[in-house]
Amino acid sequence: MKRLFSMAALAALTLTGAASQAEAATATAAVDINSAYVWRGMTFNDGMVIQPSIDVAAENGFSINVWGNFDVDDYDGAVDDGEFSEIDLTANYAFTLSAVDMNVGVIHYTFPGVDADSTTEIYAGASYGLGYGFTIGGTVYFDVDEANGVYATLDLGYSYDINDKTNLSLGGTISYASEDDAEFFTGDEDADGGFFNYILSASLSYQVTDAVGIGANIAFTESMDDDVLVEDAVDTTFYGGVSLSYTF
Repeated sequence: MKRLFSMAALAALTLTGAASQAEAATATAAVDINSAYVWRGMTFNDGMVIQPSIDVAAENGFSINVWGNFDVDDYDGAVDDGEFSEIDLTANYAFTLSAVDMNVGVIHYTFPGVDADSTTEIYAGASYGLGYGFTIGGTVYFDVDEANGVYATLDLGYSYDINDKTNLSLGGTISYASEDDAEFFTGDEDADGGFFNYILSASLSYQVTDAVGIGANIAFTESMDDDVLVEDAVDTTFYGGVSLSYTF
């Protein structure tokens, strides 16, 4: 499956590179500074982190993304401060089917400097606009490497343009994890499968220029079942941060 990821990433890179030469691709570099690193309800660092990324998207729907987590704090020795503890590579294809926005892709997770195995997920998602700024959607992820498990989300979002440069977004997510997925990511061999976590979030973005954007976000997350998302994996439930992006 790592070979599958490499082939998908290479295909996306080739297509976006060709599109770029035809001036049909955009690249966005971004950096987020957050009060904690919380992923799927699990706390990976309860202190400050810096999360840079770069995304290259072609008009044909293909995109590639590189994302990293840089730990400013050492999280009680669980990670080293001043180093990257995670770098993820994603290849994605987005398309529209009737009135439904669809996307499929593959994510390869790597954990440099951390005692954790790299792994790969494939995913498929869909979203539908309900009108008046509301959107409903969901995504299913299947780990095909280390966990061999499923993680799925159901999302409800609301977006409101305050003016032509400022946008307010609100979101809510509930998730489900299979037993294999819960055991692998929480590190608890006794974890069960079931409803995993929920997230409530709010973000405000401002487009300074056509190329430069800034934003701020806050979120609250909690386990939906302590036998699935076990207590030892949750230290931080409320977190937030600021972001800066540049598109070229």
